Amino acid sequence: MKQGQIVLLSSLLLAGTAQAAAPKYVFYFIGDGMGSAQRQVAEYYLQQQKHDPSLHLTMDTLPVTGITTTHSANSLVTDSAAAGTALAAGVKTNNGVIGLLPNGTKVTTLLEQARDHGMKTGVVTTTRLTHATPASFISKNPDRDNESAIAEEYLHSGVDYMAGGGYSFFVNKNSGLKTKRKDDKDLVSQLTKAGYTTFISEKSTDSFMKYQPKAGDKIFGAFSASHLPYSLDQAQQSHTPSLAQLVDKGVTFLSKEGQKKGFFMMVEGGRIDHAGHAHDITGNIDDTLALDEAVKSAMAFYQKHPKETLIIVAADHETGGMGLGFGKNYYLKLDQLAKVKQSIEDKTQKLYTGDRAAFYAIIDKQFGLTDLSGDEKKIIEQSLDVADKKDKTPDENLWGEYDPAAIGVAHVISQRANIYWTTYAHTGVQVPLSAIGVEAQQFGGFKDNTEVAKTLAKIMNFKIGA
Repeated sequence: MKQGQIVLLSSLLLAGTAQAAAPKYVFYFIGDGMGSAQRQVAEYYLQQQKHDPSLHLTMDTLPVTGITTTHSANSLVTDSAAAGTALAAGVKTNNGVIGLLPNGTKVTTLLEQARDHGMKTGVVTTTRLTHATPASFISKNPDRDNESAIAEEYLHSGVDYMAGGGYSFFVNKNSGLKTKRKDDKDLVSQLTKAGYTTFISEKSTDSFMKYQPKAGDKIFGAFSASHLPYSLDQAQQSHTPSLAQLVDKGVTFLSKEGQKKGFFMMVEGGRIDHAGHAHDITGNIDDTLALDEAVKSAMAFYQKHPKETLIIVAADHETGGMGLGFGKNYYLKLDQLAKVKQSIEDKTQKLYTGDRAAFYAIIDKQFGLTDLSGDEKKIIEQSLDVADKKDKTPDENLWGEYDPAAIGVAHVISQRANIYWTTYAHTGVQVPLSAIGVEAQQFGGFKDNTEVAKTLAKIMNFKIGA
């Protein structure tokens, strides 16, 4: 081959690379608080429960893997607002800040760019829709706790499909439902006027599941006053949709509406984080598995559209400092966790009312805490002493901000499984990332969380950030 031909061929190859088609369908999963230990212990538990050591989480089968740093602009240990903003807009900001730089400059997110490029968009979460991670893709607010104001921004977001919890920030006192708003604004009515079909409260679940979206429709679903139930509790009280069901409905709707220009869907498994804060190992595992079921739904879509789809499974930070192993013991006893029937945060706090015999009967039935050893009984008794305020100066490093009785139970369960926790907050450790599909190879390797968003923006030809 002559030199001129080689130059021409090289130019054509480079041009082909530069003009590689962007994915038409993008799934952006975020496991809130989901570090490496969380993914690993969930997979081990799945293998044990299914009696199959070859089983893997779907997210762990994706061919491209990476690792991500998570620090914020003002701390090596991030919060979800700063981390969410980094994953949404590719910028660092201070803890507690949503959609703004530290100096107050508004930033543009991946979801906003997808919308502006004509793609259909979706935000799905197991938390309140106004919580930090989903809000980071839509809102611009200096304080993540301004959830009433954040809710109002959803009215003008243009997002086609919104599903999760937190209706209390969208309804007013005249609704007959629990509200957190201090004003009389009825955001649900305003959403309806804006063209949304709305599904509010647990009672709307059946109609949501049966609903067949119409052409040009937009959907807003908030199925609980606050966060959706933990997956562990939902198994016994199936009155709200699972995360996988929310994703399935979103795929059906957005793929139909987005036949021309595709869709972008952000999906958060938010209660993994909450279980980590509460040292609830079983709740943590169950919600990680629930997120994985949602990833499985996306994979089913990918298998039908492998040349047009990109799936990313990221995390904003690790929560709880989960350690797989404790003391000098070389084992994990995850079979102990199969006896647990309820979450720590939502179902076990305030169960103790001063009647110790009754409390022991409850934890026997709901957590399988029979035949307590002397050391385990000591942990429970100490927690009940604190709950009874016999300990006048309780150590928050031992109990966090939770009900001491519930935390005592959580610690006994974790220690039986030989799992330990270092904090009730977040940690600064790196978190895993997985990807499959169009241009997935660009997400491999060691990256900062801002680079994840920037890489996706480059692939999609989006302009994000300030």
